[in-house]
Amino acid sequence: MPLSGWRLCFFPAVLPTPSANLSALSTVQAVDWPQWRQAAAIPERTPFLLSPALEYDVDLNGFFLSGEMLGRAWNTQDGYARDLRAFLNFLWRNRNRTSWRDVTAADHFAYLAWRRTDPGGPRIDASTWDREVTAVNQFYAWQVRAQHVPGNPIPQRARRPASHVAGHRGAESATTAATYSHGAGKDKIEWVPPASYRRWRDVGIRGYTPHGLPDEGFRGRWAARNALFSDVMVRTGLRLTEQTALTVFEMPLDRGLGGYQRFWLPASIAKGGSARWVYVPESLVGEAITYAAIDRPDVIKAAQAAGRYHRWPRPFIVEDPKRPIARSPEGRPIKVAHLNPDERRQLLIDGPGGLEPAGFWLTETGDPVSSSGWKEIFRAANLRCRSAGVDLWVHPHSLRHSFAVVTLEQLQRGHIANQADQNPDQRRTYSMVFGDPLDWVRRRLGHRSVVTTQIYLHALAELEMETRMMLVPDEWEDPRENPIHAVQDDHGGTDGVLT
Repeated sequence: MPLSGWRLCFFPAVLPTPSANLSALSTVQAVDWPQWRQAAAIPERTPFLLSPALEYDVDLNGFFLSGEMLGRAWNTQDGYARDLRAFLNFLWRNRNRTSWRDVTAADHFAYLAWRRTDPGGPRIDASTWDREVTAVNQFYAWQVRAQHVPGNPIPQRARRPASHVAGHRGAESATTAATYSHGAGKDKIEWVPPASYRRWRDVGIRGYTPHGLPDEGFRGRWAARNALFSDVMVRTGLRLTEQTALTVFEMPLDRGLGGYQRFWLPASIAKGGSARWVYVPESLVGEAITYAAIDRPDVIKAAQAAGRYHRWPRPFIVEDPKRPIARSPEGRPIKVAHLNPDERRQLLIDGPGGLEPAGFWLTETGDPVSSSGWKEIFRAANLRCRSAGVDLWVHPHSLRHSFAVVTLEQLQRGHIANQADQNPDQRRTYSMVFGDPLDWVRRRLGHRSVVTTQIYLHALAELEMETRMMLVPDEWEDPRENPIHAVQDDHGGTDGVLT
């Protein structure tokens, strides 16, 4: 039975017979789907789309098998597939089942009107629309290069010259989509000041009352783990997917000398391959040691007793707990630092007590917590705050923004204070030796270009202006400007007027 729209799937998957002969990509026949996938070396979880007639279009899905897509993070591939599916479903349902090969600029403008302004449409915001335009535009740009369509139906304009900033990679083409909103509010940064964050964490994560006291009715056994996770995120600026993929080989679990400890975030789990040093406050290292010594072993022992880890399909196994080198399901050695987030979820350590997961953050059943699991924990915390009358709604990424704004503000103030009594040559030397605060924050966030990090300067400007606005008095009216008859004395008369 035909579907009502396009379906998003991921390799490997059981699939009906494709609409085109797979010999375009492989020498095997269309019915040999598993063999074709193996011969094409398609990574697991690579997305593909099935048409409403349950057909696999080789040309359409070739986009997801291209080098530029396979080299992207899985979240990006998944997002592009979902955005493209939304556009194809619009063509199917609202444009007389128009094929993706026959799309015109009129179809795209109709999609724009329906998505953004139609009272019966979803009325998405500017940033969501811009993301969808990027996905569809890149899809058609690739199809044009592959000669599957004669031209890009997305209207184009000349791309503005790129800023000459260190680290900026420049434009990839001379044109860009002309239907971007240009109103996505890139200067709007959602972040929370430290005091607001602590209030959200204590009420939402730890289950305290709005007055800061333990709530006897709260039953959150994993409040300490969840609070530690959010504290690490707001104090390091890690992305949710990056922090979720950490193993016991990355998290610092030894007492230091105070201050900060750092660990290397490998390119295999860093977005865009942005490997970097991550600095963790010593206080959080102590809490991580406590979690690793008490709560984490408890769930591991229960899972071991139930034989859970022996049932994991195709695990990667570290045979020596002191050497972060795993053996793949095929028996090949591979460094843990080279494993991607999905492979790390299948990573086991063969320790003295038996098999145990290498992932640092574990669920109640002893499995690694997924990114979607953490999102649900944040959502539950937000709902708890709402029910408690605390007007705070915090997303994981807003904690990354909070780290950037607070760290940049502190570093900038210290940088300026240290240069106050220096002449221009001394300031130049100081900056060469100690660097620029903005560039240091860029490195901690894993941004390739300082231009991306500059968005936080707008947050600092707003913060400075808000501080200065506190000096503006609430009373604007000068009593001397009031009409004389409006100013009465204690006896009902008018001050300054003889009666």
